[in-house]
Amino acid sequence: MHRIGRARRAVAALAGLALAGSVLAACSGSNGPGDTVKAFLDGWRNGDLSKVGFVTAAGGRISAEDVYAKLQGLSGDLAKSSVLLSQQGDAKETGDIASAPIKIDWTLPGGSAWSYQSTVRLTKANSDGWRVVWEPAVVHSELTDGDRLELRRKAADRADLLGPDGKPLVTKRAVVVVGVRPDQIPDQPKLFKELGTTLKTVKVDLDTDDLATRARNSKPDAFVDVVTLRQTDFVKVRDKLNTLDGMVFRDEQRELAPTRPFARATIGTVDEATREDLDANPDTLAQGDQVGHGGLQQRYDGQLRGTPGQAVVIARKTPDDKIEDSQLYSIEPVAGKPIKTTLDTRTQNAADDAVAAEKQPSALVAIRISDSSVLAVANGPDGGGVDTALTGQVPPGSTFKMVSTLGLLDKKAVTLDGTVACPKTKKVSGREFKNSHDMVLGSVPFRTDFAKSCNTAFVELAPKLGADGLRDAATKLGIGAQWDLGAAAFPGKLSPADSPTELAAATFGQGATAVSPLAMASATAAVARGQFKQPRLVLDPAPSQPAPDGPKLADTSVGPLHTLMREVVTKGTGDDLRDAPGGAVYGKTGTAEFADKSEETHAWFVGWQGDVAFAVMVQRGGAGAEAAVPIVKRFLTGLNR
Repeated sequence: MHRIGRARRAVAALAGLALAGSVLAACSGSNGPGDTVKAFLDGWRNGDLSKVGFVTAAGGRISAEDVYAKLQGLSGDLAKSSVLLSQQGDAKETGDIASAPIKIDWTLPGGSAWSYQSTVRLTKANSDGWRVVWEPAVVHSELTDGDRLELRRKAADRADLLGPDGKPLVTKRAVVVVGVRPDQIPDQPKLFKELGTTLKTVKVDLDTDDLATRARNSKPDAFVDVVTLRQTDFVKVRDKLNTLDGMVFRDEQRELAPTRPFARATIGTVDEATREDLDANPDTLAQGDQVGHGGLQQRYDGQLRGTPGQAVVIARKTPDDKIEDSQLYSIEPVAGKPIKTTLDTRTQNAADDAVAAEKQPSALVAIRISDSSVLAVANGPDGGGVDTALTGQVPPGSTFKMVSTLGLLDKKAVTLDGTVACPKTKKVSGREFKNSHDMVLGSVPFRTDFAKSCNTAFVELAPKLGADGLRDAATKLGIGAQWDLGAAAFPGKLSPADSPTELAAATFGQGATAVSPLAMASATAAVARGQFKQPRLVLDPAPSQPAPDGPKLADTSVGPLHTLMREVVTKGTGDDLRDAPGGAVYGKTGTAEFADKSEETHAWFVGWQGDVAFAVMVQRGGAGAEAAVPIVKRFLTGLNR
């Protein structure tokens, strides 16, 4: 509201303004006060007030340029915002004095609107016509000289990422920001060396050159960030850090998973908005906002982050030169909505521990067979980086013999005890295929070929399977279908098998076939279950277009295939899992070539135990029995503790 006393004094002072009119610069013409108000509002909007004459409330002269500068100054943070100005009814005249009600509609950052009424006062100066009385109250009735309208952001509470039981997986957890204060460091090289050594004990590699540069470019008493540690990790190094001169610490909370590697590539992280984030989202993000980067946190960032609120305040200097806020308008923040997933803490921890011990990049996916829920997604050795477990596109190697065998059994082209030769090599259209380690089995039952993973036996069987049989089996197991599980995922791509050599290669998982560990874990779950059901990862919001269930697999094919996969463990290449805790393990090893003229291979194992199906892939790991099987054993040991 206007301050009534001040307004009355100003109105009284206007009686002498007519005498001053002849010396004022701009002229509004002889039309009525309403026309002058319209010209003023138009000029305010377009930044040109030259068609309007102004006087101060005390009757002094003031130029249009000065008025516009004051308008901008008073508008403060809103100066660049869109504003709609409109006159509300006719101007009221009393002799040489008039007033007109106006409405001011601001569009605030983010699109919300703030509207209120104001008043423009005018005076007539002889033949110069009506002039606007400039006063800060025109912009808002509470404003005085020196004030500014400013925006104050109200951050929304970021929602948690939940497990299937509704309990938080990612939520606010205690952290300690470890820093240094330059003016308290007596020997910088010595400190940074000791700091790097100490942080290595909690698996943090310190870039001492970068830290030295940042410390050199900071103010002497600045808090220079070194690293943010979970409270549990900080406790391990706290005593040592406290002995180092120049160290400073700050307690905070961050959105974190239970452990650092916990499904890290799949979930993503929550960090302070980067410059790229701010540039891409100027209306929704501000410096200091927490933003999802990678994985589910980035995909669902808008839902998890919620909608920030904001307040419009008058920022006013106090007599002691401080700034005080007087709130005029407020929009409360709207908290984010959680994302519910199928990830199981116990299974995920077992998976993370299993891949952490493998130096080569590796991936493990575990799926509950009964409902196709993804229980764990692990990428080793540190959990971060590319989400190979869900999105990798690599050849499956001999694990694909599980798929080919389903097709052969469906066609009744093999029996478990029927003889299929396993020579050292086999040529197809001039191309030679061979077995791993130059294995030769001779004429043996097919169950032995499968258990020992004989490539040449499958090359021999390829014509009986045919491209149609391979495609049919893969389709029944969901490979290459369109999936929607609420996260980026690669369901596999099947070789066209459009030549004898390509068919032969595809039959044992080479050629143009590519899969992800998720695709193979899903296919394995389908074999164990007897039907394909698309994997589930995000439960809420539910994916809109999940793949339909596949047909029931024939008992006459599934039963023998189960027997074959059990014998891989009891009599074949996966025999290191015979004594794995938790009960009988079924599976298939795989060794996948991935580059021409290279001896390097990816190592695979797919299988199941009880209600859990899984797939493990080790990049450049060599043979499946040598690299993938040990990871499976560690996983099952951890899962069945």
